[in-house]
Amino acid sequence: MPDPVALALQALGWVLSDSQRADRLLALTGMTPETLRGGLSDPGVLGACLEFLCNHEADLVAAAQALDIAPEHLVAARENLT
Repeated sequence: MPDPVALALQALGWVLSDSQRADRLLALTGMTPETLRGGLSDPGVLGACLEFLCNHEADLVAAAQALDIAPEHLVAARENLT
């Protein structure tokens, strides 16, 4: 399985590549852009980003396809970070 931190950062990059999805991430997690930037090495912040994907199956599947991994790897990474 890929490194959970590296996978979370890749998934976060995918989320942030779309402004509407990025806005939804911030709205649903309660994070600010500053919190997100400052938390890139924080497992809790990275886990929250993966939780965001796991709570919306369409995004989870799309992110997994974009990253060329199985959705289960994103779910497992979330479990390792939270």
